[in-house]
Amino acid sequence: MSQDLEPRLLRAFLAVAAELHFTRAAARLYVAQQALSRDIRRLERAVGSELFVRTTRQVRLTAEGERLLPYARRVLDAHDALASAFADTERPLLVDVGAPVGTAHRLLGEARGAAPGLEFVARYLSGLTGAAAEIVAGRLDVSFGRIAGIDAALRSELAHEPVRYERMAVLLHDAHPLAALDAVPVDALAGETLYAGAGNAATAEWTDLAARLFAGRGIRMAAPFPEIAGPEEFVRVVRKHGWSVLASTEFLPVPGMVVRPLVDPVPLSPVSLVRRRGLSHPGLGVLRSVAAEIAASEGWLDVPPDGWLPDGDRAAMARNT
Repeated sequence: MSQDLEPRLLRAFLAVAAELHFTRAAARLYVAQQALSRDIRRLERAVGSELFVRTTRQVRLTAEGERLLPYARRVLDAHDALASAFADTERPLLVDVGAPVGTAHRLLGEARGAAPGLEFVARYLSGLTGAAAEIVAGRLDVSFGRIAGIDAALRSELAHEPVRYERMAVLLHDAHPLAALDAVPVDALAGETLYAGAGNAATAEWTDLAARLFAGRGIRMAAPFPEIAGPEEFVRVVRKHGWSVLASTEFLPVPGMVVRPLVDPVPLSPVSLVRRRGLSHPGLGVLRSVAAEIAASEGWLDVPPDGWLPDGDRAAMARNT
C-alpha cells in the first residue's frame, strides 16, 4: 500500500461510505461526481483493493472497505487536529444555536461573557440534522441537539457531550381549551394535530422524536410543510395555519399563543453539544466548560422519575464521544 495517502482521498472515501451513493457524496463534498469517482479509484489503487461494490442499483462497502473505515476516520481526526493546532486560533468559533432562545442560546451568551477576548459567531440553523452536515463539511464548528436522531454514518464523524434534558411542551392558541391548564397531560392531546417539523429535512431528528412520543397515543402529526426559515416566518405560518406545535418549555414568544409543559409522563428532549471530531479551538474549550458547569449546578442532566425518553436516546446520552 502507498505510504503517502492524501487526506482528500480519505475524505472522498468517508463521504461515499456515509451516503452509499456517489451523486449524494459528491454533492456533500461540493465536487463533481467524475472527480469523486476518480479519487476513489486512486485510493483503491493506493490500498490495492476494491473498496466499494458498485451496481446500477446500489453501492456498498466491500470487506476491505469496512476494514479501512475506522483507520480512515482516525487518520482524518489526527489530520484535522494537527491543522487546528497550527491554525490561526483567532478565527471565530461558528456556533449554531438554532433560535434566539433556549439552551444553546444561553450557553453561547455565557461563553461570550467568560471569554470576551474570543469571537463566537452565532448561526441559526433549524435543526441538528442540517447542522451536522454543515459541521462535517467544515462550514460550522458546533451545534446542539438530539444526537441519537442523526444518521449513524453521519454521527460517526461527530463528537458530542450530553448537556441537558429539555422538557417538552405544547404551543397552543390562547383560546384552546387546554391553554387554561398550567400543564398539559400527554394523553389530553389524543385527537389533536401537532406540528413537529415534518417536511423539513433539517429537523428530521425532532420529527422522529415527536413520532415516537405520539405513537399509540392518538396524537396526529401535522402534514409535511417546507422548511420555515426564521422566527418571524415561523410565527406567521403557525398563526395562519392555526397549528398547535410540539415545543420545548423555553420557546420563542408567539403572539396569541401560550406554551404549556407536558406531563404524565414528562417527555424529554435530549440536547448534546455536537462538534466535528478533531476540532481544536480555545472557544470550544470555553463553551464545553460553561456547558458542564451549568449542567452540574442546575441539574440539567437529571431525569425526573416520570421522565419519558426513547431507549436509544438514553444510550446515546450515556456516552461521550
